[in-house]
Amino acid sequence: MVKRFGLIGYPLGHSFSSGYFTRKFREMGLEDCRYDNFPLETADRLLELIACTPDLLGLNVTIPYKQAVLPFLERFDPQAERIGAVNCIRITRKDGIPHLTGYNADAWGFRRSLLALIGESRPNALILGTGGASKAVAYVLSELGISHRFVSRRSTTQALSYGEVTPEIIQATPLIIHTTPLGTTPHTETLPELPYQAIGPEHFLHDLVYNPAQTAFLREGRVRGAAVKNGYAMLVGQAERSWEIWNGEVHPEPV
Repeated sequence: MVKRFGLIGYPLGHSFSSGYFTRKFREMGLEDCRYDNFPLETADRLLELIACTPDLLGLNVTIPYKQAVLPFLERFDPQAERIGAVNCIRITRKDGIPHLTGYNADAWGFRRSLLALIGESRPNALILGTGGASKAVAYVLSELGISHRFVSRRSTTQALSYGEVTPEIIQATPLIIHTTPLGTTPHTETLPELPYQAIGPEHFLHDLVYNPAQTAFLREGRVRGAAVKNGYAMLVGQAERSWEIWNGEVHPEPV
């Protein structure tokens, strides 16, 4: 019997997860496992997918559904509930009825990647973007005791607009984390609008985008001496965490 896993989001172009897990299954000799992309035009089609795919055991969730899938899940890992976003779903079945539990493997992957970049330092941070991925980033920063502010396209009570980010703010926040899709292949020259001239060797730039390996955002930091890192290590971390979740090695606390 095939054990099926996959990725939901929309649209789904190049998929890190599909290639990663296909290689992983081949290297582990897991001939009964496969990983597929499931581009869903709306989040509510998740339940239809589950009903039509009885061998589906686990899903990763990407843009724009990390929050939109929440109403369709039966149970949440406490960390995912605190974050308010899910990027991993474990599917179990009892008497033919599917039960969906939501997890956030992004936080686990990001924490490992971030600590490899900043070491023991705990610099003030800007989080660029306010989508599902930004929530996992904010959770990790809070757990590490790192003060942070959000930046979004529009100014709100919880976020600065990009136009409000001054050189003085950049200088006061050495850690800048980009959580939007800007700069992803094929639109590799797009980047957040910031006063990049204020960035220097004391800065750390972390981009959750991994394709290309050096985004325009990271390039602006690198040429000014900043330490930079893309999203590849985070993706590998969350993928491995997802595999542990699907195999029952990570359990939510009792409700």
